[in-house]
Amino acid sequence: MPIPTTAYAHVRLTVTDIDRSRAFYDDVFGLPVAYELPPESDEATREQLGFLFGGVIYHLGDSLLGLRPVATDDFSENRTGLDHVCFAVGSHADLVDAVTTLDGRGVPHGGIKDIGAGYILEFRDPDNIALELFAPK
Repeated sequence: MPIPTTAYAHVRLTVTDIDRSRAFYDDVFGLPVAYELPPESDEATREQLGFLFGGVIYHLGDSLLGLRPVATDDFSENRTGLDHVCFAVGSHADLVDAVTTLDGRGVPHGGIKDIGAGYILEFRDPDNIALELFAPK
């Protein structure tokens, strides 16, 4: 019998530089923080939040998106593992606004593409992780 899943609970991306990655995700997506280690944490708090590995976890709708700063190599979607992460937006107009946001921040992207079932906008984070926005038709 298959496992009856209903949605993703969270995705955590492994990054090389948490400050650089956090600045990018904060600036581009502006997601609220769910978990992070406070700067002046005592030993008990550091132990309790050890699962963060010095990173951050954001709220993303009913799910979570985490950044884990332990990578020592470059991302490639051609290796076993992650190909890309796709975020949903509500409309084609949201993608047009996203192009303006990315252009304003100097983030290269592939432009809005019609893929039949909807539209996508592809770009990459500072670790070259492939990201995508999707809007339904």
